[in-house]
Amino acid sequence: MAIVDVIKYDGKPNVMAWKYPSQELGTWTQIIVNESQEVVFLKEGQILDILGPGRHTLSTENIPILSKLINLPFGGKSPFTAEVWYINKAFALDVKWGTAPAIQLEDPKYHVFIPVTAYGQFGIQVNDSKLFLTKLVGTLPSFDHDVMVKYFRGLFVSNVKNVISEYLIKKEISILEVNAYISEISSALEEKLKPQLEEYGIKLANFYVMSIEAPEEDSAVKKLKDALARKAEMNIVGYDYQSARSFDTLEAAAKNEGTGSGFVNAGIGLGMGLGLGGQFGNQMGNISSKMDTNIKEPINKIKCSNCGTDVDSTLKFCPECGNPLGNYCKKCGAKLIAGKKFCPECGAPQIITCPKCHAEISDNSKFCPECGENLGGVKHE
Repeated sequence: MAIVDVIKYDGKPNVMAWKYPSQELGTWTQIIVNESQEVVFLKEGQILDILGPGRHTLSTENIPILSKLINLPFGGKSPFTAEVWYINKAFALDVKWGTAPAIQLEDPKYHVFIPVTAYGQFGIQVNDSKLFLTKLVGTLPSFDHDVMVKYFRGLFVSNVKNVISEYLIKKEISILEVNAYISEISSALEEKLKPQLEEYGIKLANFYVMSIEAPEEDSAVKKLKDALARKAEMNIVGYDYQSARSFDTLEAAAKNEGTGSGFVNAGIGLGMGLGLGGQFGNQMGNISSKMDTNIKEPINKIKCSNCGTDVDSTLKFCPECGNPLGNYCKKCGAKLIAGKKFCPECGAPQIITCPKCHAEISDNSKFCPECGENLGGVKHE
């Protein structure tokens, strides 16, 4: 293989480390290094030098250590083998990351496990070429953004899971509400990842979480969202879950065609539920407490002819003075109807007459108003 005279970068834009394909070099070979690049020069696994931007000739004057590794039998010029690595040190600000597959997290607010996916992007820069090449690149022919994300996927997923879980517990919020804290979560993740990437010679410029989502097609997510939608509907209408369950049970009991009344069956069904019978009783108690179940007939009042007190018309005697209220049958005690001559219950005659002239007299008369007959000895029946 011919000895290379000029070496220059021929890798792709997203490559962080690129190895020149030929190792056949000479002390006259020139290496061209672009701005924002460094070249790491290795021989037999040992780093000889790191070259910055510019044009460099591989000579013992520029790289003194070469004189110890190669002989100079051709008038100060000699071919030799070595590796040339180009390290791109420009910032890459659009490196994509994501958690695939989804990570399982327990929702601290509703206590159900929900799959969560998160994705975003970050910016990096190689700030230590020697450390980056020796600890991360190794013997790979090149190292680009995709390889780096693959290498650090476990690191990203682990930290994302821990930070999101901490925020859910700390803020006592649902996974469905976590996007409100996405900026804080991004900052927390950046602080955690920075020192870990620096161990490999990589500087983390920024770390953004673009979205944290729960897959819509997941059954647990569907059930949770349906429950939240129903809760929001009940809040708008103005009743809670216990009320809704009580009314649902009453409706089901009303449709029950089995033995026993609907309310009895409803009570049995609720009693067999998770303590819902007691809740049903409390709910119905609250409802009944707001209802006036004492239905009373209107009371007719009359005035006592003796003391003038307003008393119930159904009473026979005044509760204040004991005066008889109205006329009653002397035989059976039934109340008489005004203008009627006989008792409506037993038929006994109710008109009192004078035993002498047969004139009609009142019940408490002592003498007949017509003939003056003494009525003191008359037994009024």
